[in-house]
Amino acid sequence: MANKNLTAAKRAKNDEFYTQYHDIEKEINAYIEYNPDVFRGKTILLPCDDPEWSNFTKFFAQNFERFGLKKLISTSYAANSKKYKSGYQPTLFEVNDPQYDEYKTKQNGKIFTLDHDKSGDGRIDVDDLEWHYLDGDGDFKSDEIKKLRNEADVIITNPPFSLFRDFLAWVLEDPKQFIIISNMNAITYKEVFPLIKENRIWLGAGKNDGRNVWYQVPDNYNNFHKEEDGKKFAFVAGTIWLANIDHGRRHQPLQLMPERDVIKYGTKEPFRKYENYDAIEVPQVKYIPSDYDGLMGVPISFLSKYCPEQFEIIGSSRTLGIPMSKIAKKGTFVQGGPRFYLSNGDGTYRRMYDRLVIKKRTL
Repeated sequence: MANKNLTAAKRAKNDEFYTQYHDIEKEINAYIEYNPDVFRGKTILLPCDDPEWSNFTKFFAQNFERFGLKKLISTSYAANSKKYKSGYQPTLFEVNDPQYDEYKTKQNGKIFTLDHDKSGDGRIDVDDLEWHYLDGDGDFKSDEIKKLRNEADVIITNPPFSLFRDFLAWVLEDPKQFIIISNMNAITYKEVFPLIKENRIWLGAGKNDGRNVWYQVPDNYNNFHKEEDGKKFAFVAGTIWLANIDHGRRHQPLQLMPERDVIKYGTKEPFRKYENYDAIEVPQVKYIPSDYDGLMGVPISFLSKYCPEQFEIIGSSRTLGIPMSKIAKKGTFVQGGPRFYLSNGDGTYRRMYDRLVIKKRTL
């Protein structure tokens, strides 16, 4: 049910999933706790956020001085350029502003900036945000937004689910520090996994276990799960944070049991090796044996607890392993792309979900 929301969003190109304030706060505070000056003197760009609705904009504007930011830039995508039409209505904030333009409100994106005390109250916060219409529709691939990207030091946002690959490539085109939201399946993408393996990007500090995450959705969105205070919310399974900014949680080693105790109290049976790759199958992260020195296949959710000082990532089941057609008869296994297989004990073989191959580091 939860994944239906993401699938439906991709098909309809409805990318209006608004991250909740407390989820943003929890994630960003983890980086601040690890390095209080991580954002100091830097320009942050929020390139996929309608500033009037975005909790990212509100959060960083409210914490502008605490984080020591140099500048905050937030941009939105024009209503008429979105493939998913949502009965757009401008906010009273925009309509009541002298620069309001009935044509541009639908055809042009908006940009909000914050870098000084506009109100004169002695502090820089959300009340000092200034805005105007962009020249174009706010597409992150446009030259106008690329220029803002090049100006920024850090990019933070919840990019469109349907355009994640394009967005990540856009970020890496002019390498920046970033913290972005993604679907967990992105871990296995050919554009993403090598960067994780090389320890150039990693999972963020927040909720990255593949469980449901709640997002606010537009008022006219019908596929939602609950309504609170007149707002609609839908949950999506498997959304994660990806980052290349360090945080302390990724350096906390997993507390694990030796193989003998894992078998006694957990799996109740010895570990089994794959038929087409020389590694043992570890069905759950908590069952990774602390004293096994060989290769292990683990669920991709392992990355939410991955400590690079404790384990090395060797590769994934999408690129490793002998094709089953070379070692088993046709009809004894389910085909469908590169995967690891376990024997069923009756001459047939079971295809596993995506696995990461890891190995314990020698201290």
